[in-house]
Amino acid sequence: MTSIQNHSIIKTMNWWGLVIDGVSKIPWERIVIRPKVRPMPQFSIPGTVTTEAAQKEIVTPQKPQEPPKNASIKSQVATACVPCALGHFSTSAGLLNEAVRFKKEGMRSNEILDRIGKVLEEQNALERVNLAPGEIASIRNKWERDIAEEALDQSRGLRHKLESIEGIDELEKVAADTAKYYKKLNRQWYKGRFAHAKDKVGAEDR
Repeated sequence: MTSIQNHSIIKTMNWWGLVIDGVSKIPWERIVIRPKVRPMPQFSIPGTVTTEAAQKEIVTPQKPQEPPKNASIKSQVATACVPCALGHFSTSAGLLNEAVRFKKEGMRSNEILDRIGKVLEEQNALERVNLAPGEIASIRNKWERDIAEEALDQSRGLRHKLESIEGIDELEKVAADTAKYYKKLNRQWYKGRFAHAKDKVGAEDR
């Protein structure tokens, strides 16, 4: 091999060394194109709200519910106090009328005594439950409260008369008075109810 060929080989090797050295200094991490990373799809569980959805959700303030137009009328119509008094007095009046039918058997008749006992049960239940002080005090309407207070007085009077009754004549009078008051209570209740419900009461009902 001649000196010229040796010189050419050495020159070529030096050139490749410069190339390799230059290539090693290139910042390949800045030049390499990185693949785009796609975001992972978000899965929502039924019945749950994601954070992003919760942030986008628009909360609309709820309007306060207006009371029904007829609420004021209903509050003046009735409570359970007086209607129950009607039921108790109706039962008591019927029992006393039945007791009078057995007057020929005298006051010691079981038919009479048993019916007096049932009337006492009716009136006791009325006074202790339906016309108890707390029940009457809770009535908002004066017209109904007045009826309830009168019914309470009538119930106490009836109970005391039966507890001290002495004869058939007194039994007949108690039966007549109870039937009379029941009729009055029934009329007071329904007329007051219809009047405060703005219903017209016919002249024949007055």
